[in-house]
Amino acid sequence: MSELLTVRAAADRLGVGYSTLKQWIYDGSVRTTQTNGGHHRIAESEITRLLLSEKKKSASSASSTSALRASVDKSAARGVLVALSGRNQLRGVVDEVRSEGLLSQVRLRIGDQMLTAVITRDAVTELKLKRGDEAVAIIKSTEVMIGREEIRRK
Repeated sequence: MSELLTVRAAADRLGVGYSTLKQWIYDGSVRTTQTNGGHHRIAESEITRLLLSEKKKSASSASSTSALRASVDKSAARGVLVALSGRNQLRGVVDEVRSEGLLSQVRLRIGDQMLTAVITRDAVTELKLKRGDEAVAIIKSTEVMIGREEIRRK
């Protein structure tokens, strides 16, 4: 019997993100076995099948690879974001950039809210961020904190 892998281990073997593999499972592209607890496990044979089908696809599309690469290169030259794994994206306008040492503080205005991020000074330089620029905050986090304000009674 073939060894069963967790979704995370299978994603690593396939070279794709965990969430990508989960979507493939949900849309029926990947065959899995479920544990009694409802967790998906993927057989080595299924990993092999997926890798072989990907190899066939890449061989048949080898001629279009250079066209795709040229298209991506053109997009990169225009500054277009081609793909990103983070789903929590907030669009806003750079309100302030303050740099000191290796780090920079970037304040992004999103509607009537402000979001502050601390990133490297190199990243600010590479992104050419300045006040008034449109930017996207991509939030990738495993923790979210919730707070409450005290209600003041008059």
